[in-house]
Amino acid sequence: MDSGNVAWILASSALVCMMIPALALFYGGMVGSRRILNMMMMCFGGASLVAVLWALFGYSLAFGNSVGGLGLIGDITEFPGMGQMLAKDDSASIPLILFAAFQLFFACVTTALVAGAAAGRMKFGAWMLFAGIWATVVYFPIAHWVFAFSSADGSVTGGWIANGIKAIDFAGGTAVHMNAGAAALALALVLGKSSGWPKMEHTKPHSRPLVLIGAGLLWIGWFGFNAGSALSAGQSASVVFLNTAVAASAGLLAWALVERVRHGAATSMGAASGLIAALVAITPACGAVSPLGAVAIGAIAGAVCSLAIEWKFRLGYDDSLDVVGVHLVGGIIGTLLIGLFATDKAPNGVSGLFYGGGFQQLGIQALATVSVLAYSFGVTWVLAKILDRAIGLRIKPEDELRGIDLAAHSELAYLTDEDPVELGSPQRA
Repeated sequence: MDSGNVAWILASSALVCMMIPALALFYGGMVGSRRILNMMMMCFGGASLVAVLWALFGYSLAFGNSVGGLGLIGDITEFPGMGQMLAKDDSASIPLILFAAFQLFFACVTTALVAGAAAGRMKFGAWMLFAGIWATVVYFPIAHWVFAFSSADGSVTGGWIANGIKAIDFAGGTAVHMNAGAAALALALVLGKSSGWPKMEHTKPHSRPLVLIGAGLLWIGWFGFNAGSALSAGQSASVVFLNTAVAASAGLLAWALVERVRHGAATSMGAASGLIAALVAITPACGAVSPLGAVAIGAIAGAVCSLAIEWKFRLGYDDSLDVVGVHLVGGIIGTLLIGLFATDKAPNGVSGLFYGGGFQQLGIQALATVSVLAYSFGVTWVLAKILDRAIGLRIKPEDELRGIDLAAHSELAYLTDEDPVELGSPQRA
């Protein structure tokens, strides 16, 4: 055991865990004042359910020995309940159970991201059922494809993307962001548009300061997300840490510049969104590019995603909190640009087109991108359709218009003298 590596991954795990409440704040500020509690509960509730499923069988599906050596899914019988991880292994740099805890929060954050597409109009019980099944049939298999590496001696077989085609995804551009974005699009299409969409006074962001606070905390958490994925406290983590910092900054500036040119003002919502879009894009590429490459990727993501969020109005899908425009598009940008900006001097050791590597890596990245998008969108759409017909996904129209918080949780975030007594608690003096 390397105590420095153990300490770093423990700290990184806590940072990734912090991204769950950070996302709840970020999403919560973006919705109306009578939707914030439900939005935050979707983040916390979905993440908590997935954490339990991870301990029961999720880790086995994601990181167990690949069934049949096909690279599609892990053996569910390998680590049920994780009891096998209690024994100490002195040959490992970090405990296996610590790696499992670190990856647990990736699963939690990815599921919570999808909630942004359903803000204010999905039954809470239906969301919880959807989240649990979605993590099982979509996230766990894709995590196996992307994150499960085969052992050097061949005794353990991992996923087909990581080991077969050898696509680069340092911390989750495919498995996390594109996966969540594609699922969000499918769920939004099945749910349908919010009442009054797109001109909805009741759904406008109620707290831009909360959005900025959430974005700032997500930025901090992202250092654990990306640099922690090096799984050691050394050169790789240091390169990734710097790349994450400069890419995020470039994305914020690029989005603000596009807003200033197109609309005459750089907004706080735009700054927060540009920051997140760049963080999404640098996630897969952070170990493959130089700091200048990271700046380029962050800037491209900030500029392109600022335009992509408008596609929902042209194409007619109600992606309430721009999960598609930021996470789907940002994930695609970061994953594909590895094929252009990767340098063999970075930790991943692969060169892209601009560094003499030709088109090969770009083709590999494209194959991984198309595969994850097709599987995530297709399976999520079928799942959402089945649940919609079985139990119904939408809340009542009247509850949607007055705000979902009171109907779903018997609470309001901000009470006034004109508001009714909260249904689930006695009148307070």
